[in-house]
Amino acid sequence: MFKILISALAAVTLCGAAQAQTPVVYPNKPIKIVVPFPAGGTSDVLARMLGQKMTESWGQPVVIENKPGSSGNLGADAVAKSAADGYTLVLMDVGNLVISPALFKLPFNVANDFAPVAMVAYSPHLLAVSTKVPANTPAELVAYSKAQKGKLNYAVAAGMGSASHLAGVMYAQRNGIEWGYVPYKGGAQAISDLIGGQVDVMFNGMVATYPHVKAGKIKLIAISSAKRNAQTPETPTVAESLPGFLTGSFQGLLAPAGTPKAVIDKVHAEVQRIAALPDVRERLTTLGAEPSAMSPADFGNWLKAEIPAMAKIVKDEKITVE
Repeated sequence: MFKILISALAAVTLCGAAQAQTPVVYPNKPIKIVVPFPAGGTSDVLARMLGQKMTESWGQPVVIENKPGSSGNLGADAVAKSAADGYTLVLMDVGNLVISPALFKLPFNVANDFAPVAMVAYSPHLLAVSTKVPANTPAELVAYSKAQKGKLNYAVAAGMGSASHLAGVMYAQRNGIEWGYVPYKGGAQAISDLIGGQVDVMFNGMVATYPHVKAGKIKLIAISSAKRNAQTPETPTVAESLPGFLTGSFQGLLAPAGTPKAVIDKVHAEVQRIAALPDVRERLTTLGAEPSAMSPADFGNWLKAEIPAMAKIVKDEKITVE
């Protein structure tokens, strides 16, 4: 009897071990990537690029859902409260990731309520103006802004408190100029109004903005990267006139906290595979974006470092959202 019991226990143990080692079957149903901004912006462009390639690779539909509102925090909150099974993801930008915690009382905690999956890409901000603005260089823009005495309207892509807003405020404060700030739910409508001349100036991600510069619909004044961009070598960096000025559009893919590590690792590996594809790399390069090789752990460490660093900038610059 004792031998039978031991044998039975051994069989149960082996069965449990086999089950524990069984690979996660993922995905076996459609995946949703939430973009917390309207269609047409940087996050949306990258999400659709990823979604198409994931669908082709995995044979499961990857649906992109635009859920704008509250400077992108509405969609982020919805994902934070979703099932932690890897079937609902969110593509957040630097505004949601590290700026919003310093400016808003959020219903979620970025560092605790999400599992970092992959830093998808970085693209610098472009400082661009309407073709109606008689300025072609940073010095001319500053001089014209001072002459207008606060009459120029700055388009805030993705709402007050976004990376676009913060970049504009820092640029204006450091140059001693004043702009009126016009908030938009997303970059696409902001760019449309810049093209139409309803607003005068904006900082916005290169991925969504540069095609309109190439088409001659808006004028490029400067770029916010640390060094000049290969796509626009004649364009000065903002840092050439304002040392240390560095902003940009970081785009990160996240899942709800508690999502199984095996699922996170699989999605991360797929994002890295997609980023290495020749056609994707060519498109990203053409748009001025750089794919990131951060691991999920590196992404998490980046968040832990950047959130307090951005909070210090917001405090030092006395930046508030009215």
